[in-house]
Amino acid sequence: MSSFSARCSALLLMVTLGAVIACNAGERAAVPIPPPAVDAALASAKSQQTAVISGGCFWGVQAVFQHVKGVISATSGYSGGAANTAEYERVSNGDTGHAESVKIVYDSSRITYGQLLRVFFSVAHDPTELNRQGPDTGSQYRSSIFYASDEQKRVAEAYIAQLDQAKVFPRPIVTQVVPLKAFYPAEAYHQDYAALHPDNPYIVYNDAPKVAHLRQEFPDLYTGK
Repeated sequence: MSSFSARCSALLLMVTLGAVIACNAGERAAVPIPPPAVDAALASAKSQQTAVISGGCFWGVQAVFQHVKGVISATSGYSGGAANTAEYERVSNGDTGHAESVKIVYDSSRITYGQLLRVFFSVAHDPTELNRQGPDTGSQYRSSIFYASDEQKRVAEAYIAQLDQAKVFPRPIVTQVVPLKAFYPAEAYHQDYAALHPDNPYIVYNDAPKVAHLRQEFPDLYTGK
C-alpha cells in the first residue's frame, strides 16, 4: 500500500473509532494570538513576495492560505532536502530532510509577512507539536518557517519570541526558523486537494475546520475565492 493510501486508510479507521482530533492551533491557544509587534511594512505599490512554511500535511495549509486576502497563489511542495528526494513516496519515509511545505506568493501591498505568520500560528497548524500535526507524525510534518531574506528571519524570530513571552500557547513554540534553500512543487494530485476532495474524511476532520476558523477569526483577511 502506498503511503498516500495509508494516510487515507488510517483516517478512515480513526473516524470509525471516533478518535480523530481536528488539527487547529487556535483551539490550543491560551489567549488570543496578537498581531506581530515587529513586521514588514505594507508596500506602497503592488509587489509579489514569497513565503515558504511547513506545518503538517500540506493539504490543509494550502487550503487556508488560498482563502487569505492578498495571497496570489499557494502551492504544495517540499523544502529542506535535496532535489532528487523531493517526491511524495520518499518524503513520506521521514528521512529525506524535507518537510511538506507550502509556497505562498502574495501581494505585499495588501498583506504583510507578519500577517501571514499570524494566520500560520493561529489557524493553519499547532506550532507546539514537535514533528507531528494531528494524526500525522514524522519530521516531514514539522513546523518550520523557511526565510528567504534577513527581514523575514527578523520578523519570524521576533514573533515567536513575542508569542512565547506572552504565553499565548500552553507549551513552548517549536517552530524552526531556517533559511530557504529550495522549494520543490509536489505532484499534481496534491495541488488543491482540499478544494477538489471536500468529502474526504481527512479533509472534513482536519482541514475544513482550519478554513472555517480562518473565516471566524480573521473576517477582514478571509476571501471566499
